[in-house]
Amino acid sequence: MRRALLGLGIAACAPALAAPPEVIIDPGGAPPKVLQAITNAVGAITRLTEDQDVREVSRLRRRAWEAAQAALQTQGYFGATVTLDVTPGAANGGEFWDITIDVGERARVRQLGLRFDGALAGDAYASRRQALRDDWLLKQGMPFINDDWSRAKTELLDEASRQDFYYARYAHTRAAVDPEAAKADLDVELDSGPPVRLGELQIVGLKRVPESLIRRYVNYDPGEAYDQTRLEDWQQALQSTTFFRGAFVTLNDGTAPMQGADDTPPGSQKDAQKGAAAPAAAPEPVRPTGTDPVTLPVRVQVTEGPARYASGSLGVDSDHGVRVEGLYRQNVVYGLPVWIETGAGVDKNRQRAFFDVHLPPSMDGNQDSFGVLYEHSDIEGLETSRTGLGWKRSQTRKAAGSSRVEYEVRWGGLVAYDKTRISGYSRYEVPSWAATWQWLRRDVDSKYDPREGNLVEFGLGVGTTLDDGKEFYRSSLRAQQWWPIGERDVLTVRGEIGKVWSHTNRLPQDFSWRTGGSRSIRGYRYQSIGLERGDAIIGAPVLGVASIEYTHYFADVLGANLFIDAGDAAESFGQFDWHLGYGAGLAVRTPAGPFYVDLAWAQKDRRLRLQFSLGIAF
Repeated sequence: MRRALLGLGIAACAPALAAPPEVIIDPGGAPPKVLQAITNAVGAITRLTEDQDVREVSRLRRRAWEAAQAALQTQGYFGATVTLDVTPGAANGGEFWDITIDVGERARVRQLGLRFDGALAGDAYASRRQALRDDWLLKQGMPFINDDWSRAKTELLDEASRQDFYYARYAHTRAAVDPEAAKADLDVELDSGPPVRLGELQIVGLKRVPESLIRRYVNYDPGEAYDQTRLEDWQQALQSTTFFRGAFVTLNDGTAPMQGADDTPPGSQKDAQKGAAAPAAAPEPVRPTGTDPVTLPVRVQVTEGPARYASGSLGVDSDHGVRVEGLYRQNVVYGLPVWIETGAGVDKNRQRAFFDVHLPPSMDGNQDSFGVLYEHSDIEGLETSRTGLGWKRSQTRKAAGSSRVEYEVRWGGLVAYDKTRISGYSRYEVPSWAATWQWLRRDVDSKYDPREGNLVEFGLGVGTTLDDGKEFYRSSLRAQQWWPIGERDVLTVRGEIGKVWSHTNRLPQDFSWRTGGSRSIRGYRYQSIGLERGDAIIGAPVLGVASIEYTHYFADVLGANLFIDAGDAAESFGQFDWHLGYGAGLAVRTPAGPFYVDLAWAQKDRRLRLQFSLGIAF
């Protein structure tokens, strides 16, 4: 009994706890964006009232009123009136907060005083000053919104400091608001400081990579005008190579001390392991005055990538069975700024070995490589062996602005010696040269697992047999479209068409068409659709493939799909004999892209086949 009374006494002395209030806002003509700002501001306060002391809730009411008032002011309503009325709520101690808004008149820009000081104020930069004024975001008569005011100042300073004026800063900014007149007078003074010129090149972090590679990209004459865009282009070019894990191109204004040969940042874990004390903070930059040009060194700091890299993979699929691949890469060969790559792959149908030499990318994004290869394949009675010497060039670029569209262009040249054996028919050898060109446009939400978007690829090829001078030509077009349906599902349509023109019967087999298998017409054996010669299937002059597939994901990882594939490889489009394959399967999302297991019925073969692909990298 005594213990119960004590508990009762504690409960009686405890402060009453409040429940969150229910808020009703009368916007009073406030635009949706303004109402959203008020709702967010008040909502942040009401969440604090849960399980609070009742006395604290009364203070939070005042904060909610102030938050609504501040939200209105950030949107330009400085003369707005906010009324917060409180009425009792349910028995749990909650309240009703009735917030009434009278937005009044929105403040607009009345005057703009935009002044320039420093070298930018000189006659030589009159057009530059006019361009900055023209680009100023908050024009006279526009609503004065806090975010726009901040963005206008940021954009002006960024635009001025990106070219010539590295030391540009604001000397003065002020916005004077007259709530009664709903007007804002802006006063901005930008001090550009002196113009900056590019000085000597300072390089930090090189160990194996020759300095000539840096100078290949960071190419300028000392005394040229500073341009931040050029520095960013140089940095991007260095980072796009395989020689560096990181690259930074900046002006050395005295705030970034040159590091030692181990390229370890000050204060890093490596310093701690050595027992070294963390160095003092970098000094504040000394901002020069006057209008005479100032020269600053260009500082390039890099962290080199690994000198050597080896990898391998083990996989199995329904087309090729078990496959094993190995790859070795080396950066910098005999002190030259190139990297080599060599590797081999083996499966039951195909064996391949290659050795490639890659040149560093050019400033316009061209990536060149040269190499030799040997490959052998024996598929559907067609056995081929090739020894070749080739050249490849690729270029990838983004569309202008913030577009996600990406373009890839690939050129290639190959001199090859092919041996071909057609089971039960004939065999021949052919030396040839061929040149190819491919253009790809990609517009997808994800490069490896697209759910929405499309891609289009167009290719051309031309070649000649070297022993008798017979020409051959090829063209192809491939397209694919993804449509999202609901939150998870995807509808995919793809198609491919190709044609070969040839003046020889000894055509290299990669210049003709075969199809069938898990990546073309499912249900049929790999490359089993083509021209019948003896006991073999050989490449045909024309190709046409179309497919439609619907995938439903039960969760983020696992899904199921239904599909129909159709196509043929034939002597001509008029002789097409459509091969139809349809079925269902499972789709599993992985970091490397979706993995499919399909059970497909081949209508012509009247056979059900399981087709899949699985690989592991190591």
